[in-house]
Amino acid sequence: MAWITKNSATARIEKRDQPYLTGEMKQHLTSTVLPRYERKAGALLPCLHAVQHEYGWVPHQAMMEIAAFLSLPPAEVIDTASFYEEYWLKPKGQHLIQVCRSIACEVCGHEKITQAIKDKLGIDVGETTDDGMFTLIELECLGSCGTAPAALIDETLHENLTTEAILKAIDQVKAGGGKHH
Repeated sequence: MAWITKNSATARIEKRDQPYLTGEMKQHLTSTVLPRYERKAGALLPCLHAVQHEYGWVPHQAMMEIAAFLSLPPAEVIDTASFYEEYWLKPKGQHLIQVCRSIACEVCGHEKITQAIKDKLGIDVGETTDDGMFTLIELECLGSCGTAPAALIDETLHENLTTEAILKAIDQVKAGGGKHH
């Protein structure tokens, strides 16, 4: 197996002047989240969630700020954020399309649904459209096996999907008829 390497030694972290972990966020985390845990490290996941909820993703600068806030090594924060698929380490589109790829959806043809989306938007799974409007991912299960194939667009569940139905749903979101997450 070949090793995948990255140039970490010379990597530059984009930084902005304002912190991601604002004073207001720190105050909320200190008063509401930290008391729930015996050690500060226990609040790592809620801190990552707070940043992602506010900004839609977790920038590297924010991970460094969380590490300082929780008195953790930065590598621990970065390892944790990169381990869990729910954390976005790069910006995602304004609208998130999530196609279920569980066994039920696989049997019912989720591949056709994913391919229709890829063709319409000109992106692959894991990519974002050039205009920043849509990001496409596949998930392991949406818990809608009885109505497979299924997909989420933002927070709206689409069940018993056909290629026509998913393309229509995307058009509705483009026209402003879909919910923004």
